[in-house]
Amino acid sequence: MEDKQTIEDINREFYDFRYEETEENTFRLESGLTPEIVTKISDEKDDPDWMREFRLKSLETYNYLRVPKWGPSIDGLNIDNIATYVRPKTQMSGKWEDVPDDIKETFEKLGIPEAERKSLAGVGAQYDSELVYHNVQNEVSKQGVVYLGFEEALKSPEWGPMVKEYFMTLITPKDHKFAALHGAVWSGGSFVYVPKGVHLSFPLQSYFRLNARGAGQFEHTLIIVDEGADLHFIEGCSAPKYNEANLHAGAVELFVKKGAHLRYSTIENWSKNMYNLNTKRARVEEGASIEWVSGSFGSHVSYLYPESDLVGRGAKSEFTGITFAGAGQELDTGAKMVHLAPNTSSLISTKSISKGGGVSIYRSAVYIDKNATGSKTSVSCESLMLDSESRSDTIPAMVIKTDECDVGHEAKIGRISNDAIFYLMSRGIPEDEARSMIVSGFANPVSKELPLEYAVEMNNLIKLEMKGNC
Repeated sequence: MEDKQTIEDINREFYDFRYEETEENTFRLESGLTPEIVTKISDEKDDPDWMREFRLKSLETYNYLRVPKWGPSIDGLNIDNIATYVRPKTQMSGKWEDVPDDIKETFEKLGIPEAERKSLAGVGAQYDSELVYHNVQNEVSKQGVVYLGFEEALKSPEWGPMVKEYFMTLITPKDHKFAALHGAVWSGGSFVYVPKGVHLSFPLQSYFRLNARGAGQFEHTLIIVDEGADLHFIEGCSAPKYNEANLHAGAVELFVKKGAHLRYSTIENWSKNMYNLNTKRARVEEGASIEWVSGSFGSHVSYLYPESDLVGRGAKSEFTGITFAGAGQELDTGAKMVHLAPNTSSLISTKSISKGGGVSIYRSAVYIDKNATGSKTSVSCESLMLDSESRSDTIPAMVIKTDECDVGHEAKIGRISNDAIFYLMSRGIPEDEARSMIVSGFANPVSKELPLEYAVEMNNLIKLEMKGNC
């Protein structure tokens, strides 16, 4: 079979399968954003009164906040054309066999059940606006770990008060326009609570699939890792490609208590008609640590900058990320570290690859407060451009309020070395394979930090992108 020769032909092939909406299988609210639509979402979910009020106040905030102007253009996104709530006509199930066949086939193709059986302690699967499957291994439940769909936790007599206490306190509707949008129309997502001292030996995972055209996905993830506990949480997402804009504006709030540890791994592989305006933030207390491992491969435009607020003495944060921007993509990614206590430390290590006219922008911010004496931070960003049409920008920012700290920053931007290509070809390696080997080697420090199935996915995506460059 003859190889296809464009990114569009190759890169999305595995993820572009989809099922057409019908009145029999899908419920969809009208497009746009009005108080009536927000109220209908609240009615659909049977929200408690406080959440209904929160949604409407968030909408008011959304209406007066302006669209950010400093990043890539999102002029192609018109909220009047986005359906903010679309759900399959099925109930969430804890049994895989009870999930409707078309949805089950979708997640089977993505490997979710297989991953659960092999290596996961619990899985949540969201399809459009709602969870359709959620299951936790008995061994995990016996340790007191709580892993629920977000709406289930919200309405739970036991966990509802905790949801109310923490919900949108790290990410507030006033932070920016799309945080306010999220507060108004959020739907689905996960709630995790790990009790004091509990160490999970296997990860938990959520997977988000947006099947609907002209729609948005707005899941909310709230994770609380109590004192001395340890958790690895994995997030994956994908969507088929349409010839109209889709929107992702989820929110992730992570609370890492004293002496706890959280590793948060994610691969964002949205289709190239997606506007990915996601917000992620962690609060890290005394002696606690968080590790972010992030891969950004999809979407037409991305704004994605996970933030760590280091609020306790000795708190630590590490961010390791890779971005691959192909034709028609502007991916604006990075991280933010906020040092608010003494002896805190942070590390940002990112790599970006651009080809086919793609634009990769690294944007970071480090803030060290006057009270954060003895703190350390190190920032390293490397960018690789595979042709003369592509672009890579580095936009770091640092605000340092104390002299008693250690700050380092380095950045490298370049192209594949012709000498390296020549050397590999002189050893009998074809040129396209040589280029692929160099790119894979460049990305290896990130891929080795990912869970096995996601490392394989990332490497396959890079190989497919390189094949499109032949």
